[in-house]
Amino acid sequence: MDVPTRSIFERYEPGRSSVPLMVLAIAAYCCFSSALWAQTSDSQNRDSQSNDANKSWTATSESRSSDTDPIRTIESHAQSGNRTLDMQSIQRRGPDGSFAPFQDIEKETVQVDASTVRTVTRTFDRDADGVRKLVQVEEVQKRTSPDGSNIVRTTSDPDINGNLQLVQRQIEETTKTGANVEETKTTVMLPSADGSLVPGVKVQERRERGANDALETHKVTLLPDGDGNWQVSEIRNTTTKHEGDNGSTTRTIEERVSTPDSEGKLVEVSHTVSKEAELGSGEKRDTVETYSVNVNGATPDGSLHLVERATTNQHTTSTGQQVSEQKVEQSNPGDPGAGLQVTVINLDTMRADPSGAQSTRTVRARNANGSYDSFGVVTVDTTKSDNVPAIKVQIAPDKPK
Repeated sequence: MDVPTRSIFERYEPGRSSVPLMVLAIAAYCCFSSALWAQTSDSQNRDSQSNDANKSWTATSESRSSDTDPIRTIESHAQSGNRTLDMQSIQRRGPDGSFAPFQDIEKETVQVDASTVRTVTRTFDRDADGVRKLVQVEEVQKRTSPDGSNIVRTTSDPDINGNLQLVQRQIEETTKTGANVEETKTTVMLPSADGSLVPGVKVQERRERGANDALETHKVTLLPDGDGNWQVSEIRNTTTKHEGDNGSTTRTIEERVSTPDSEGKLVEVSHTVSKEAELGSGEKRDTVETYSVNVNGATPDGSLHLVERATTNQHTTSTGQQVSEQKVEQSNPGDPGAGLQVTVINLDTMRADPSGAQSTRTVRARNANGSYDSFGVVTVDTTKSDNVPAIKVQIAPDKPK
């Protein structure tokens, strides 16, 4: 299980943000795209392994933004035996109107043996002359056993001479401590003053499954103080419950985050409630509500307040087109007591045919002039693929990590 970077190095506090909404919308779009492609690639890997040992697909996306140059992303997936190669080329339009590569990502996954998988991801940037330059290498080796798993993740960056230098090592050890209980201990090694890697972050996580696939998670993040002692930086408690009747099912996820105050006492700073409902008609509805002690534009009073709500509705039309619409409501910094107002609208559509699939995503946000009565288009993204599973419509608010 990956340790979320946000939980280690920073905390998302909706009420404290001062970034312009349009920038937030673009950032949210980029995060969604990365998460969606990672998710569908994993799904595709499983499909390939079960149906065809040698399978490949390609997909091309174009993104047009109101205040940035158009971006084109070309993805490809190829599998041969125990080796899988995923390529991503990100291109942007130059002054002459043509697209030119500015970043390439190559991910190679090898099934070493029945219990070991090794993945190497190489990221390349382009210099002024268009020549590729290696900027980062991440290697992940995962070993599994009936009692748990061990994951070692290393990150290397080139020095001024182009030689790779190890800059981070992350070790995750998961052990099954009971029939329905497992614990994961993670240590992140970071560079010290002399350049050597020393423990910089520790995460302890315990997961216990109950009846009806219920899940209780307790995660503690620790950071070293000035004296070398480990101090609690954050505690996340997450509960997942499933309910269903008459053909409908609902999954509810609640996450509570606590951090030390100025006196070292743990105080709850955020509470997130996520509900994912699958209706008997085939429709899906997801709602995520975020409560925080920080409300943008208001003085903190020590209490939790509703600062954001994201609602997603997904359905399939009579013609077979998949449609998903998400509305994000946030408090108005200029009038925080007025309640939540819609600030971002995301619309996804996807249509498939025997030759492949095409999807379109439109992101609309409150106008840059601060008007709360009209929306402007922030980005329009179109994706074409010769493989239908590669572009599934699945707008879903961020799930608690």
